Amino acid sequence: MAEASLTVSSKNYSSWSLRGWLLCKMSGLAFDEKLAPLDDPATCAELLLLSPSFLVPCLDHGAVKVWDTLAIAEYLNEIRPDAELWPADAAARSHCRAVCGEMHSGFANLRSALPMNLKATHPGFKVWAGAQADIERVTAIWRDCLKRYGGPYLFGARPTVADAMYAPVCTRFATYDVKLDSASAGYRDLILRWPPMAEWHQAATAEPEEVEELDVEF
Repeated sequence: MAEASLTVSSKNYSSWSLRGWLLCKMSGLAFDEKLAPLDDPATCAELLLLSPSFLVPCLDHGAVKVWDTLAIAEYLNEIRPDAELWPADAAARSHCRAVCGEMHSGFANLRSALPMNLKATHPGFKVWAGAQADIERVTAIWRDCLKRYGGPYLFGARPTVADAMYAPVCTRFATYDVKLDSASAGYRDLILRWPPMAEWHQAATAEPEEVEELDVEF
């Protein structure tokens, strides 16, 4: 039996579940997965961005229960410091926390206009202006980090919390055929090829449940 459990919702639709799951994988913590049922009203509200708080993913580790994604990142960093989830350099670590915080609390237009849906493809999707501004900010962050820290990940040679936080955006850019500059497209493709992402994607495509309100034709 694993030492911890992580409750997630839909692997096809839940970007926050993906972030928490990636962080647990990166930390090396042995954990079992628990799936929150899609017919649960709280789960549906979260996926439809109607919930004021996100209680999934939720990590249970002994007597500890942690349900916010950044809180999960900080907890895992404390119990698995050798995983180096945050950059070792203090300045880079502060920068990493800043861009993670921006992802955690911002980009509402991007979230609502381009919901995560790994089973869908929308070639030639028309992105409205509000979402385009969010896309430009995300790619500006990516280009700055890649240039400053040398890539291939946002803060250098190995993935950090920042890569887990921005991974769902990479799936959105692929799903909705978002046109990107070469550096951003290269980073998107790197994350989509990342083995934990490939594992999650395979499970998502095999997921039978659908949320009708999200599984729409654009």
